[in-house]
Amino acid sequence: MYIVVTGAAGLIGSNIVKQLNARGHRHIIAVDNLTRGDKFRNLVDCDISDYIDKTEFLGKLASGIYDGKIRAIFHQGACSDTMETDGKYMMENNFRYSLALLDYCQAQKVPFMYASSASVYGGGSIFKEEREFEKPLNVYGYSKFLFDQIVRERMDSLNAQVVGFRYFNVYGPREEHKGRMASVAFHHYHQYREHGKVKLFEGRDGYVDGGQLRDFVSVEDVVKVNLWFLDHPEQSGIFNLGTGQSQPFNDIAIASVNTCREMESLAPLSREEMVAQGILEYIKFPDALIGKYQSFTQADISRLRAAGYDAPFYTVAEGVSRYIRHWLHAPR
Repeated sequence: MYIVVTGAAGLIGSNIVKQLNARGHRHIIAVDNLTRGDKFRNLVDCDISDYIDKTEFLGKLASGIYDGKIRAIFHQGACSDTMETDGKYMMENNFRYSLALLDYCQAQKVPFMYASSASVYGGGSIFKEEREFEKPLNVYGYSKFLFDQIVRERMDSLNAQVVGFRYFNVYGPREEHKGRMASVAFHHYHQYREHGKVKLFEGRDGYVDGGQLRDFVSVEDVVKVNLWFLDHPEQSGIFNLGTGQSQPFNDIAIASVNTCREMESLAPLSREEMVAQGILEYIKFPDALIGKYQSFTQADISRLRAAGYDAPFYTVAEGVSRYIRHWLHAPR
């Protein structure tokens, strides 16, 4: 039996593949789009049975060659660029593709775990998996929102497990290919290593400089939750996947800089000391993000806990430190 991972060369997908390998799974079908070929590096240390381009995969499913041969599908593939304005492409890539996979999995009674997004909540302040709090600000968020509505409509008549994960701000190893869409932790590490300083946005919407709050979640925790649901096929639903605790962007900067300093046998610095020494710099808030930016996110994870997932999540200090240490010890 195969386990399928779409978006397999991406941040979350490749980490899922790696941890499935750690569990002894080798019969893995990796589905992705390698038009940007550098993503292949995320799979170099992983073992898979086959690689299929995303444009060919639906056709192969429709042909019936995998009927009865798939144990589960982790659908992590999507366009996640919140600045993408081509709505036709976004809806075809994120919504229609997901719907085709859902239909196949229900027909074949195959567990289906898929990536939703905290972007469905838009600029709201309550992050609870209920329709009244969902007001996406861009077409990316809308594509995720709409698919979640389809899943909700079918929830009472499922033939197999369906789980949607509303990812909050995910960071961690294997995101090098994402460029400007990579996590704040990624950018802070590289800024500090290359220029000796990190940059954050000035305050806006009532927040102090670097004080905007997000629920930053390590990809290590994201993968643990995904695999927990694989082990609990009786659980279906749409779940927030964050730590349940928001932290300011300043905390990411402090953790990134101080982990690097620790590895260089230098004493840690406070935020005030970093600002005074020019290590932490605040820049103008981009005009293009005004009205399209979430200044606050914090996952309500009560539904996830009620489902039975009780493991702790890494704090920013813990998770970013682990991530930076990964970078410092990674082969070049």
